[in-house]
Amino acid sequence: MFCLAALIPSPPVLVPELCGGAPVAGAGAAPEPAGAQTPEAAVNELRAAVLAVGAALAEATPHWTVLGVGPTEQTYDADTTGTFRGFGVDVRVGLGGPGAETAGDPDPDLPLAVLVAGWLRAAVAPHVPARARVLAADTPVRKCAEFGAKLRAELDAEDEPQGVLVVADGAATLSTTAPGYFDPRSASLQTAVDGAAGVGDAEALLALDPALCADLMMSGRAAYQALAGLFAVDTAPPSATERYRGAPFGVGWFAGLWRPAAVAR
Repeated sequence: MFCLAALIPSPPVLVPELCGGAPVAGAGAAPEPAGAQTPEAAVNELRAAVLAVGAALAEATPHWTVLGVGPTEQTYDADTTGTFRGFGVDVRVGLGGPGAETAGDPDPDLPLAVLVAGWLRAAVAPHVPARARVLAADTPVRKCAEFGAKLRAELDAEDEPQGVLVVADGAATLSTTAPGYFDPRSASLQTAVDGAAGVGDAEALLALDPALCADLMMSGRAAYQALAGLFAVDTAPPSATERYRGAPFGVGWFAGLWRPAAVAR
């Protein structure tokens, strides 16, 4: 039975080895204004929220399904391993139990969502074997919703509690230092996404325009809309808990929890 969805973003800076304890952004830039949060503090705040969300998922269930976005639709089993080598350091992660990251050769092309899920699993629930379901970034809205609804039916058919880890990023055009530079349309889009994620508004997520999301480099759009499909069977909105929302480096990040209303009661 499905019992909980945990929402996290996928910035590589979540992984401490990729930061080295040094500032993670803004090298060579002008000093931060008085009272502004330093890059290191911003990452620490985000990482703490993501770890808390992961811990809540681990407490609720030892059965995880990761839901993310990649170049193509793929399924990854618990024996999957990968590496953050492409992001600067050969930090190995896996979807299996203890020591899984050291078994076999890591997949050098593993989607970032799966890599980050593997890192979080090892950090908060190394005993948990997970599987990952990855949607193509250009998956149509209807197919995303159907994908989520089908996954819900599969999870509800299981006797033990089942959890879903949704790995999704927001717009990457929220500032001039963002990966996609600044686009004035991105603020309203990110506000809509954060607002919907924060209160459990599945219909608002389904209303996201794929073309606009693509223009604004919102890579997590398909995963968010599959999340909406995951809750389509419920007669009441989910109980939502927000742990983080922000865009310290010009990319929208959200962390939180969605519980089916029946489970929340």
